[in-house]
Amino acid sequence: MPANKKENDSPTVTTVQFLTVAEVAAMMRVSKMTVYRLVHSGELPAVRVGKSFRVPEKAVHAYLESAYFDAG
Repeated sequence: MPANKKENDSPTVTTVQFLTVAEVAAMMRVSKMTVYRLVHSGELPAVRVGKSFRVPEKAVHAYLESAYFDAG
């Protein structure tokens, strides 16, 4: 392993910003049920915390960027 390479270069859990389903819904301007459908279908990754879900903020931005299409 190179000296300048860390063992784990992936982001740590402390650097990931998690959002609640309500926060994601407000950000995307959709209902909470729509966010739950995206999570359950696997289109939007999430982690389960107790009975609720938390969605990484970067995953929301990535989903929105991939959802753009040219309507013209």
